[in-house]
Amino acid sequence: MIDRRTFISLLASAAVAPRPSFAQGTPGRAALYSSVGPVLTHYDVDVEATALTKRASVTLPANVQYAWPHASGRAFRVDPASGALAPHGNPIRLPTRPIHITTDIPSRHVLVAFNNPSALRVYRIKGDATLGEEVQQRGPIDAGIYGHQVRVAANNRLAIFVARGNDPAGGKPEDPGALKVFNYKDGLLTNGVSITPSGGYGFGPRHLDFHPTKPWVYVSLERENKLDMFKLDGESLAAAPAFRKETLAEPDNKKSRQAAGTVHVHPSGRFVYGVNRADTATELEGRKVFVGGENTLAVYSIDSSTGEPKPIQHVDTRGIHCRTFHIDASGRMLVAAHITGLAVRDGAAVRDVSACMSVFRIGADGRLDYVRKYDIDTGGKLMFWMGMVKL
Repeated sequence: MIDRRTFISLLASAAVAPRPSFAQGTPGRAALYSSVGPVLTHYDVDVEATALTKRASVTLPANVQYAWPHASGRAFRVDPASGALAPHGNPIRLPTRPIHITTDIPSRHVLVAFNNPSALRVYRIKGDATLGEEVQQRGPIDAGIYGHQVRVAANNRLAIFVARGNDPAGGKPEDPGALKVFNYKDGLLTNGVSITPSGGYGFGPRHLDFHPTKPWVYVSLERENKLDMFKLDGESLAAAPAFRKETLAEPDNKKSRQAAGTVHVHPSGRFVYGVNRADTATELEGRKVFVGGENTLAVYSIDSSTGEPKPIQHVDTRGIHCRTFHIDASGRMLVAAHITGLAVRDGAAVRDVSACMSVFRIGADGRLDYVRKYDIDTGGKLMFWMGMVKL
């Protein structure tokens, strides 16, 4: 029986996620895919109308954790005209639950991040885009504590593994976070270096994105609700961030646990977006009700000479706990996906907020204008991942 430890045709599902090497800044048709448990659903994307139309779904042998596109667009056989999905190749079994995947730039290998225990593994991709064997590394890989993401730089010579660490809890001290930087070549990871500002304490990175043209890396700090900008320094990463910014609109007025999440640089390189998540609930008349907090997208303009992110907007995501969001390749539309629903106070009343996908128009100044949302019946499961591809 296949369980959640089986990677669902690792690159088959990979064909439907955002990828910086996709054509950017040009208009064209797009498709969106979202996962609810093991069900992966295709939506047509109308960028001009800032709208989605639901199409077909495929059910996979296990819950979809994350997805990433093959450079050829062939994996999971995304139909170039309609965006429809068809499985491609067989799944492979993984040792533990994966939390994130990416391919190297030519999609000859897939890199897999695991969180518990924290680990980084590399698997070959065959010429037909199906999955091959694991690449045995020349030595042990230091994956830090609680890995959460792995990315490969555009030059295909650098891989960065994001290790979040953990907050102190239950008498247990804080586990430090780190950015683990490796030289990368043909599936091999070497010369690992740990980037640990302040020894990794008070440094809980969750997610990063690369600037499309500059040697700048933007990193969300989940545990601190901050956005860092690091400079790429040759074949490594600077030891400390050049800039650090708040992600919250009201950092001194937290109503519940706040966690910074996904970060994406706009295709133009002029803006960067991050998300703030809150979902703490309390019992009220036999129901779990949201206690309050910031579920917002934070928008920053990027200084073209220094890379400094400057906050220009915080906008309500219109849902609870936006785990993933994505910007279409033309840079005109953003979709934010919320993992589950929750009851919220509305004056003296209580109303239900469903899991949903919220759609925003992106202005020429980078600011977001809310257009509409699509409520999703998750049937008690989580809408864990969502992404778009250009057709």
